[in-house]
Amino acid sequence: MVTDAWGRPVTDIRISVTKRCNFACVYCHDEGLGPVARPHAPHDEELSVTEVERLVAVAREYGIRSVKFTGGEPLIREDLEEIVERTVRQVPDVSLTTNGSLLAGRAERLRDAGLKRVNVSLDSLDPTAFREIRRGALAPVLRGIREALRVGLTPVKLNMVVFRLTVASIPKMIDYVGSEEGLKLQLIQFMPELVQHARFSVDLREVRAWLEAHASRVLVREMHHRRIYLFDRTEVELVDPVRNPEFCANCHRIRVTHRGELKGCLNRNDDLVPTRGLDDAALRAAFRRVITTRVPFYGGYVTDLPAAPGETALLARAPTPGPADGART
Repeated sequence: MVTDAWGRPVTDIRISVTKRCNFACVYCHDEGLGPVARPHAPHDEELSVTEVERLVAVAREYGIRSVKFTGGEPLIREDLEEIVERTVRQVPDVSLTTNGSLLAGRAERLRDAGLKRVNVSLDSLDPTAFREIRRGALAPVLRGIREALRVGLTPVKLNMVVFRLTVASIPKMIDYVGSEEGLKLQLIQFMPELVQHARFSVDLREVRAWLEAHASRVLVREMHHRRIYLFDRTEVELVDPVRNPEFCANCHRIRVTHRGELKGCLNRNDDLVPTRGLDDAALRAAFRRVITTRVPFYGGYVTDLPAAPGETALLARAPTPGPADGART
């Protein structure tokens, strides 16, 4: 098993199949394309189906046992079903993260291609607030979630970015997740390093305290040592990497950009290892290089940790989770 200097093996790979997106979320470090009526053929700079399959085949040799496709918005790619089908020949555990807007019409085909489950970004259940945050419509996303549940792409994990425009809505989102079997919630810490909008930050210590006070049980996941809070049968996972050396010390993931560059850390772009045009030996060497030279971002690459922000999380005024009310509207 190949490990880095911190003794961390790599078991997961995230592959971006496009930088394009039909949303323009306020917290994103890229801008979307705007409304997209239908998927498109890949651009020249984007990985081809064959390139993805070859990367995954070599990744498997280095202990990779799960693949997640990301973007941009991966459903912009009209050949995503073929990408999934070719990938599962190498690594059977294949999942997808999506904004959900184009999911309803393709969920069944993706399942038939071998996709196991999906993560869907959902920051609000209010159509107006959703449009303010995501610059897109809520209704197609909810349809996509329902269709993913129907065809068995479960668990469907809902990704909710925690920042000033969403934090007070966490209890209502927990209610919504609890109202549908097959849903789980991931609360994802807003990452100011990526977008330079520190005004959006909240003090996540208050969010953690609120979750611990209201959850019936707390578990710790191996990946990143993430905390999982159980609210009766509802599972809420907190993804909190910012200023968190424990999170980074337990990271077992590498990434591939839409241009085919390997990278060891989401937060960095100075560690890119190009792979296009490499022969088999050079491609294996590229994988070994990115795995062995990985450094935990917090506690390794960044050792002088800044103080946590002092903004209030606003959850003190939020209601305690209870029976879902109007979550489907």
